[in-house]
Amino acid sequence: MRHADRTVGGGPAGDAGSVNVVSGIGGPPTGGVRQLASRYALLPLRIFLGVTFVYAGIDKLTDSAFLADSGAGSIGQLMTQVRDTSAVPWLVDQALNSPTTFGYVIAYGELAVGLGTLFGLLSRLAALGGALISLSLWLTVSWQTEPYYYGNDLAYLMAWLPLVLAGAPHLSLDTAWSKHRRRQSSQLFT
Repeated sequence: MRHADRTVGGGPAGDAGSVNVVSGIGGPPTGGVRQLASRYALLPLRIFLGVTFVYAGIDKLTDSAFLADSGAGSIGQLMTQVRDTSAVPWLVDQALNSPTTFGYVIAYGELAVGLGTLFGLLSRLAALGGALISLSLWLTVSWQTEPYYYGNDLAYLMAWLPLVLAGAPHLSLDTAWSKHRRRQSSQLFT
């Protein structure tokens, strides 16, 4: 019995006869709790960001006040309020050309990013989209927040970066699709 990698068996951890206690499945161990935790380390981040962005998109799409050109709680009013304190006023000016359209683009973008992140579908692209949405919100809406760490859009931007770099290598449609393509291409050459 080895405690360091949580395996049980007669030989070294690499023996085929050992049993992985973490997964409860016979066969070669996967490296124990630490390796399992390392393998799925991005999963909580994926779930949090995915659920948050799906919720944000649905919230915007179901709020008729938000999707108006003007008025209390509208995207138009928000953009007008942050225009002079934004780091990129030209971007706010673009949004003010058609606030309702901009509101729909943001809402559907958040929804697509959230779903892509949750399901691991085009995960790096979804994470890049989330990072760009967070960056644009930080440079416009949250830019004037002082001290800067009170504005959450910068934290969201930083949270997206590991997913941009790593994608969703486990429990994702991207991985399932990649495995399927590998199996099909190996069958072509056998």
